[in-house]
Amino acid sequence: MSEFLEQTLQPHFNFWIYVILMMIGLWAIIAKNNLIKKLIGLSLFQTAIILFYVSLGVKEGATIPIIEKPPAAKQSDTYDNGPKEARSNYAPKEIASDNKNGGMPSEGKKAAKKVYPRVDPNMIANPLPHVLMLTAIVVGVATLGVALALVQVIFREFGTLEEDEVLKVIKEGGKDE
Repeated sequence: MSEFLEQTLQPHFNFWIYVILMMIGLWAIIAKNNLIKKLIGLSLFQTAIILFYVSLGVKEGATIPIIEKPPAAKQSDTYDNGPKEARSNYAPKEIASDNKNGGMPSEGKKAAKKVYPRVDPNMIANPLPHVLMLTAIVVGVATLGVALALVQVIFREFGTLEEDEVLKVIKEGGKDE
């Protein structure tokens, strides 16, 4: 049991929490009859999925992907083997280079080339999951708003938010007035 806790549960504790939250939300969607409780379960399920995806994009000790002064780059490491002056700065510089000359400026043609520092990809966080989940949050809030408006209309029409009572009235052919 101790080995299971140390190898499975402890290193991935946050993922276990997300799975538990998802199951609670799924249970609320399936088992509850009240429409508001179903919407709360749906919102909980969606939140757990968003947290899961955001946690996938996190790297310990990583920084944001803005290449200004990368944490692991040396001043001499660049993507280009251009002139030494261009390799000594982190900011991109326009240099003239010629492939025949090994990246050195040529006397005839002047071709501009940007030089960027070499970046360790293990030290940069992936922004894609965060951006996608930001979009999912916006869509989820809009969907929840429409669902709450529909629930309000259902309550005005049928006088209840219990799913089985609403279905009973619909099967009977309308409400009794």
